[in-house]
Amino acid sequence: MKNIKNILVATAQLFLSIVVLFTLVSCSSDNQEEAPGKRFGARGAVKVIAAPVRVDSFVDRFTALGTAEANESVEMVSRVSNIVTEIAFEDGQQVKKGDLLVALDSKEIRADYAVAKASLQKVRSKYQRSKSLGKTRVVSEAELEELEAEVEMATAQLRAAEVRLENSSIRAPFSGIVGLRRVSPGDLVGPTTVITTLDDTSSIRLRFSVPEILLANVTPGLPVLARTVVYSDRIFSGVVSSVDSRVDPVTRSVNIIAKIPNDEKLLKPGMFLTVEINRQREAVLLIPEGALVPRQGRQYVFRIEDGKALEQVVEVGGRTPGFAEIRKGLKAGDTVIVEGTMRVRNGVPVSIIDDSLND
Repeated sequence: MKNIKNILVATAQLFLSIVVLFTLVSCSSDNQEEAPGKRFGARGAVKVIAAPVRVDSFVDRFTALGTAEANESVEMVSRVSNIVTEIAFEDGQQVKKGDLLVALDSKEIRADYAVAKASLQKVRSKYQRSKSLGKTRVVSEAELEELEAEVEMATAQLRAAEVRLENSSIRAPFSGIVGLRRVSPGDLVGPTTVITTLDDTSSIRLRFSVPEILLANVTPGLPVLARTVVYSDRIFSGVVSSVDSRVDPVTRSVNIIAKIPNDEKLLKPGMFLTVEINRQREAVLLIPEGALVPRQGRQYVFRIEDGKALEQVVEVGGRTPGFAEIRKGLKAGDTVIVEGTMRVRNGVPVSIIDDSLND
């Protein structure tokens, strides 16, 4: 009996010890819940590295692929069907506006021109004589009007003959470089026969497209830089000359034309170039990229105010190495957490341990 009594006493003491221990653990947990700041370090503040929102200039950079086009380009054809009698250019020759390129057989046309010229001289002489007689009432006004109409008709026929004679000589419509000739003397050419090509490459039209989101940043006069693998060590500078009036509804992009001087004739129509657009803006709000906290498709930062971290939604614009543009959500002079964002929550006290980013 005595042993049983001792066992019961020992069991009671063990149970009492367990109850006391459980009570102490519960009190400890309650104390921790009452002081949540103690979980974040000494004195209840999370140590972080912060930086101010700064105002600085920002350069928007966009790269696109473009195709070189001649400033002016045309396929030379004949307005009339006739036989080629002379080719007055060499392949790849530089020509000036009005230079003769190809002469067509014009014997018949010259004969028609001579007839029309003689006919005009005849009716004009008759009209002048009749006009003198009209003052003496020998020739009636009706006869004078008929002769005047004949003069006008003969004049029109002579002009038509002159046009046909001009069309027998194919001339350069502008200064440029002719391509390879595609006909020979004796060939019959017509409006559908390409004789050669003519390109004005004194400057190059560089055609490329940009997304519609950048349309506000691309305006005529904006500088562009272009590169080609053919001349990898050269940078070709130009400016945007025109912006298309429509946005492609399928690609959501807009066509841009940039003009690039080509005095050295290095660039040729059809070449493939890489285009870089740089546009500098002033008074842009910038923060270190490390301050951004992406979550569910949105960007957040932790702004420090009165020693506490406050979560703030921001709208991010362009980016440059190490920094991001802030369009909405912050103002100049605000301080944001750069390192330590994963350890803080909204409203938690923070302590800045490094302000080197403030320099």
